[in-house]
Amino acid sequence: MASENNEPRSEEMPRKIALVTGITGQDGSYLTEFLLEKGYEVHGLIRRSSNFNTQRINHIYIDPHNADKALMKLHYADLSDASSLRRWIDVIKPDEVYNLAAQSHVAVSFEIPDYTADVVATGALRLLEAVRSHTVDSGRTVKYYQAGSSEMFGATPPPQAETTPFHPRSPYAASKVAAHWYTVNYREAYGLFACNGILFNHESPRRGENFVTRKITRALGRIKVGLQRKLFLGNLQASRDWGFAGDYVEAMWMMLQQEKADDYVVATEESHTVEEFLERYFRPSEVDNLKGDASKAKEVLGWKPKVGFEKLVKMMVDEDLALAKREKVLVDAGYMDAQQQP
Repeated sequence: MASENNEPRSEEMPRKIALVTGITGQDGSYLTEFLLEKGYEVHGLIRRSSNFNTQRINHIYIDPHNADKALMKLHYADLSDASSLRRWIDVIKPDEVYNLAAQSHVAVSFEIPDYTADVVATGALRLLEAVRSHTVDSGRTVKYYQAGSSEMFGATPPPQAETTPFHPRSPYAASKVAAHWYTVNYREAYGLFACNGILFNHESPRRGENFVTRKITRALGRIKVGLQRKLFLGNLQASRDWGFAGDYVEAMWMMLQQEKADDYVVATEESHTVEEFLERYFRPSEVDNLKGDASKAKEVLGWKPKVGFEKLVKMMVDEDLALAKREKVLVDAGYMDAQQQP
């Protein structure tokens, strides 16, 4: 069809399609925002729950009946259910798959180790096999991203890079190591375009409140407005490499845009103690010092973090202070109690 100036109108390129597990989590929400801005159609797999847990993506959700504008769509599936994974891959036909889903709380993994291993390790294997079998049957190319973790390095001295040996110190970390090597195996054995992103700690105002950084900033806000009096502290000397989750999801995407699949450490290359961030609880096996070497990601991907440690902390504190003020209004009006905080 010709345009008004009689020049042929260029045909629009078809949208890329991404499938994201863990879309309702911190990383999933930032990745979805990023991909939508890039013009993708994004499909997320979510678990059935009696409680809504989509608060991190509600602001970008559009009713699917509005087909022209609803570029994010949600589907029920589970990493413990191989048939649902294969079915949705066949239906959605994604160009890229991002496996972000996990039981991701390190301390909790000591309480439910079987479940953690089934979802984090074997779940990744199920998804890899679903992608592989789909590519074989369809002849399509699907790129796969596996979310790794700095916890895989565990007791290995810093700085930790792609070639640093793993020494996991929790069921969660051991499960992530298994998922990492499953991904490498499918890349080498089947030629699957599969990348591991070994992401060091990345935080944001969307971080779950059972994670140490949100425990700190949430408590600071509540203490300031009088809803809480104490914050119980644990191992203050544990050191972490903390970055902003919004920066890190860009690195995930960059990995899948390369000509060759590979594995990358993503980190700020700065280490800070929990004392600097204020609070932490001991685990049965503690990891003392994690600091990443992201030189490969910088050189090959051209990635570097935009948000530094101080800006990240300020961002989280400001958000949680505003949340505490809203909570205080409801408490004062008698619509909720202060949940008997210490």
